[in-house]
Amino acid sequence: MPLDAECAGIVAAIESTGVQWSDGIDPDEATKGWGAGLLLGAGGEAETVASVQDLDALGVQVRVYRPDAAQPLPLILFLHGGGFTIGSIDSHDPVTRRLANRVPAIIVSVGYRKGPEHRFPAAQDDAWTALRWVGVNAAQLGADGSRLAVAGDSAGASLATYLAIRARDEGGPPLRLQVLWLPWVDCALETAASGQEHISFQEFADGFVLDADAMRWFRESYVDEADYSDWRVSPARSDDLSRLAPAFVATAECDPLRDQGEEYAGRLRAAGVPVGGGRYEGTYHPFYGMTAILAAARRLEDDTVAALQGALS
Repeated sequence: MPLDAECAGIVAAIESTGVQWSDGIDPDEATKGWGAGLLLGAGGEAETVASVQDLDALGVQVRVYRPDAAQPLPLILFLHGGGFTIGSIDSHDPVTRRLANRVPAIIVSVGYRKGPEHRFPAAQDDAWTALRWVGVNAAQLGADGSRLAVAGDSAGASLATYLAIRARDEGGPPLRLQVLWLPWVDCALETAASGQEHISFQEFADGFVLDADAMRWFRESYVDEADYSDWRVSPARSDDLSRLAPAFVATAECDPLRDQGEEYAGRLRAAGVPVGGGRYEGTYHPFYGMTAILAAARRLEDDTVAALQGALS
């Protein structure tokens, strides 16, 4: 199936700008553009929540969203996407506000360090620090620390599942769910078994917003070649995926990362991990923020909220 009509119109508009990732992109400008796009997708106005508070979590910037609901609430640690190079708490502010209100839950969004200024494993270290911090401070945040999930999109999904693996290996904090939207889980950008590029990486290498050049630019901006197979930045390379928190894995049909995300979901299932979610037909990377103008984004949000409500009840 090709892009659906709604997604095709957005992709055509973005592609018409002529941006070439191979020429290099200013991370700050790209982050601003992404944030503007997600805000537009939210309808032009960020939803109101009961409170928003910027805090320091052992040296890591976090933003805490509290909805207008009876506390204590479940807690979700959110890791934004952006190839470990762009994106921010601000760019994903509309998404985190909606999740806070709809679940409802307290959301702690993490402003981890990014490339090219900060290279691997800076983001992973910050994500782990933030998870340990919320595990200790859940009650002070008005949250029930026993009902904790991690969530992220793209590179943020990589960080989320990295946290699930490390929490298992280092005694917690225990997680109820890992939400992985369009996950980037292998920096080698190829199948571990054959060493060949995934079919989706070839099929959607150009013309679908996130293309092969963009993926290579993100990778080069954050990870040295010697580290491509390190499980911390390529969780799909982990030898053991058993005993992890249940997962909700969403992939986009017209996404170069589709096959690695679906392969990872299959490995989780094979290791005995319950996995929900699936492929969202006719969509691209990243479609998830535009809930006001994309029916597919609304379906993904509905499915994600249902999975979180079920896991955190």
